[in-house]
Amino acid sequence: MADLIQKKLQGELEKYQQLQKDLSKSMAARQKLEAQLTENNIVKEELGLLDATNTVYKLIGPVLVKQDMDEAKATVSKRLDYIAGEIRRYELQMQESEKKAEQQREVLARLQQEYQRAQGKGVAKA
Repeated sequence: MADLIQKKLQGELEKYQQLQKDLSKSMAARQKLEAQLTENNIVKEELGLLDATNTVYKLIGPVLVKQDMDEAKATVSKRLDYIAGEIRRYELQMQESEKKAEQQREVLARLQQEYQRAQGKGVAKA
């Protein structure tokens, strides 16, 4: 009986470890998005300091191409909206992963108790 519980415990532990890996990946992706959000906010501020007489260039591959000021501002705003949406999506995903991890911890704790009881009964019989 203890061997059966131990195998089940091992399987549940592997599920828990996978949940932790998924959570770490989501956290790393969110941190990347936060850095991009900061960069784009700085660009938006810089574009706000310019007037219509200034020239704006966009880097396309190795070439700088002249870009319309309004187009540049619109592009940055759209990018900020997209990044904010992605951050919200990752936050929801992380909350869901944390809930699943908590449930998995409870399952593991219950199985560990069962395993310890089964080992105790095995020792008592011997």
